[in-house]
Amino acid sequence: MSRLYVVATPIGNLGDMSPRAVETLKSVSLIAAEDTRVTRKLTTHFGIDTPLVSCHQHNERGRAAEIVERMLTEDMDVAVVTDAGMPAISDPGTELVRAAAEKGIEVLAVAGPTAFAAAVAVSGFDFSSFTFYGFLPRGNTELKEKLMDIGRKSEGAVFHESPHRVKALVAAIRDALPGAALSVSCDLTKLHELTLRGTPEAVLAALEANEKSEKGEYCVVADLRAVSLPEEKPAVNASLEARLFDLLLQGWSMRDAVARLTAQGEKKNAVYAASLKVKEYINI
Repeated sequence: MSRLYVVATPIGNLGDMSPRAVETLKSVSLIAAEDTRVTRKLTTHFGIDTPLVSCHQHNERGRAAEIVERMLTEDMDVAVVTDAGMPAISDPGTELVRAAAEKGIEVLAVAGPTAFAAAVAVSGFDFSSFTFYGFLPRGNTELKEKLMDIGRKSEGAVFHESPHRVKALVAAIRDALPGAALSVSCDLTKLHELTLRGTPEAVLAALEANEKSEKGEYCVVADLRAVSLPEEKPAVNASLEARLFDLLLQGWSMRDAVARLTAQGEKKNAVYAASLKVKEYINI
């Protein structure tokens, strides 16, 4: 019976590649990779000669169907990997996992390096719970509104950010979430791993003083327990459907729009029901 293995790969240090991950990649018939050029370097290093096929954000839906069809007709095992870390966490992989599961194919995780878990571990923040948000909206208004929503409902939050936008994110946290504390990690597990801790103001100053701050990927951990924001009230007296439409027209995803109305105090079931009506009307 075919199996799909979701395999974590190193986020920087090749020494973090587990023996089980190497064994799995050697044993499967095909590796679905985010970027075959990146994965080929990894497989060459570990003496893995399994064939590779690309499966990235631009082709994953169609490629997932192709791979699953082959798994069913050829009774073959497949592994899915990304350039670094665990697939399907702010990286491709979700479509392939879903397609395989829907066809009754067993999906197994080969655990390993994950950037957000490493960043939380070195942050020094003692959370009873935290929420992983991945990448946040890019627009200034959307980013500020999203951060304020997060500040109202999360005691801890974790974000991914590119090196070219990390300063803007830290500045936005400073402005939108007074009282927040940050731990900002870059190049986790690599030779020049760096973690900056402190207030948003202090972290931003350190980033601006570092001439190499625009290199490497960032993971931002925010302690929001000291943040106090006023409860947000709806700006207009409109139906939930109309308010969802308005947010969609502003560029929000349906998921984030639903979360926003829920954060404003609307009942979760009512917002969900309204979202179904909107989806049916606009065919999404």
